[in-house]
Parts: sequence; structure tokens; C-alpha cells
Amino acid sequence: QVQLVESGGGLVQAGGSLRLSCAASGRTFSSYHMAWYRQAPGKERESVAAIRRSGGSPYYADSVKGRFTISRDNAKNTVYLQMNSLKPDDTAIYYCYAEDKDVAGTSYAYWGQGTQVTVSS
Repeated sequence: QVQLVESGGGLVQAGGSLRLSCAASGRTFSSYHMAWYRQAPGKERESVAAIRRSGGSPYYADSVKGRFTISRDNAKNTVYLQMNSLKPDDTAIYYCYAEDKDVAGTSYAYWGQGTQVTVSS
């Protein structure tokens, strides 16, 4: 079982920055595929950024490209989301996501409890 704990959300003015952190339990964090999702009021949950087990070739949604950066520190079992040039449209609950696979190739998905990000205009 993997537990994910997000932190770093809050209220910020448009143009400001926040850094989200997600601390994961488990002894094999380096093998997890990690991602950040967000869900705004009245909207479906959407993928924001993802980072592979190796850390290479991160994925970003078009709406955050050039403003957000996902990174991971395997020694600290933590994934980060640096958010710059924030816009009111970025207001949402941000969720950390982890995916692990067992030796048989079966995938297991885990979600954090979410952290609120509010961007004022």
C-alpha cells in the first residue's frame, strides 16, 4: 500500500508561484510513475503533469506548459510541482497520483487527499 501526502497549497495572487510537494510511503518510490492532477469546481479531474520512473521526458498539459515544472527526488520519496505565473484558471484541488506495477505487470494506482490552490485575480 502506498500513501501520498500533499502539501504546499494555498492562496496566491495571479502571477505568483507555489510549490506543491507529495511525500510517498513505500520502499520502491523510484519505481513509481508519478503525476499531478487537478479538479476545479464543476469540472472533471484533469492531468496536469507526469514524470516517469526514470525522471526523463516529463509530460505537461498544454494549459501549464512553460509555467509548471514537475520533478522528483527519489532519495526523499517526494515529487514536486513548481507552479509559476499562476492564473485564476489554475484554481483547483491538486492531487498527487502514483502508479506502481508488480512483477506480473499488474498496475496499482494511488491518490493523495488533495491540496487546495486558489489564485486570486
